[in-house]
Amino acid sequence: MGSSRRFLNLIVNNRIPGTISLRCIDLKRHQLFNTTTPAQSEPPIRKTLKMDSIGLPSPSFSFLSSAKDNRWYINCIPLAGRKVFCTDHNGRTILLDADTRQVDIMPNLQSPKWRPISIFVPSDDASDNPENLEGGSIFVTESAPDSEVVRSSGQLSSQFEAFVYQNQKTTLNPWHHLLLPPPPFVCEPMYRQPPNIRSYAVVGGVNGRSSQICISTEDAGTYSLDTVRHTWSRLGEECALPFHGKVEYVPELKLWLGISSKDCTLAAADLSAMASSQVTPLVVSAGMEFDPPEEWKVCRHPQLVNLGCGRFCIVRFFYTSTPLAVLGEVYQEYFVVLTGVEVVRRDNDVSGNGSKGEVELQMIKHESWHHMCFGTDGTIEAAF
Repeated sequence: MGSSRRFLNLIVNNRIPGTISLRCIDLKRHQLFNTTTPAQSEPPIRKTLKMDSIGLPSPSFSFLSSAKDNRWYINCIPLAGRKVFCTDHNGRTILLDADTRQVDIMPNLQSPKWRPISIFVPSDDASDNPENLEGGSIFVTESAPDSEVVRSSGQLSSQFEAFVYQNQKTTLNPWHHLLLPPPPFVCEPMYRQPPNIRSYAVVGGVNGRSSQICISTEDAGTYSLDTVRHTWSRLGEECALPFHGKVEYVPELKLWLGISSKDCTLAAADLSAMASSQVTPLVVSAGMEFDPPEEWKVCRHPQLVNLGCGRFCIVRFFYTSTPLAVLGEVYQEYFVVLTGVEVVRRDNDVSGNGSKGEVELQMIKHESWHHMCFGTDGTIEAAF
């Protein structure tokens, strides 16, 4: 088992319009995890809930939009390790490596993406270091795609694009840009507006099989993309990723972890046979890491950050409302809670003969941090 990651990386929306920054919390200096494993305790009592308020470190990188009006936007999407894929309102792209402080200019997207999803698929020979981008591919899709009309077989779509790493010394840029065919539901006449992509995961990539990108939509079912042939397949009617957002394989647990679409708790599932079994995998919940007060209202879907060695950071977004003396006016405060947890897998031998039984997850809660939004140090948009 390797070492856990040193940095918790944050994409921060700054107070200056048109700017976004990357800020990195050093977990060796700021202890999100206790040095000794805390004992399991009773569920926290709301009125005694305590957490440290944190300020954000200075930016490691800052990004400034070239737009002169309110039409700007910059999307910074985490890939593998501490690498970030960035794209703007014109479809220009860069690849940032926070470890080496290297910035690579990528080919432009053919079509700018408003709310993109970016998925990195490592090469087959990168199993020892899945964070190595060489030989891998970056897939960029719209999370809320527009409908398209089928004009020909093999039709390609600017809503679904890819960058494939080709280590060719004769070219200045090793990244080759491709357009991909759209998933079938985008071209279905029954959808005036195609459903949003709710969750996504990379499965397969072993025993000579190509990796598959599985996406689940809100109403149109689940589809898988063969990352080599670039062909889509529709999975069974009852097959769906039981998560919301990104789902990540965790080798220490031999499971895929994400945020449950049912109750927004940390959950796990075995997706290894999903592309062929045509059924929704069994979900194992690790439970809620803390009990938020009733007055805390959720304003965004939570995020999960894999820090390695079974350690994770769960990021939750809340707001509170306070009535003011002025008739009908309400004061709202927005804030982010970051909680460090450890997850341990336990296999129960229900038969008593050494065969595989039910899987349980034990979650050990460590520290929680609290950060106010719209302050002098900006607002946390994403963590990785």
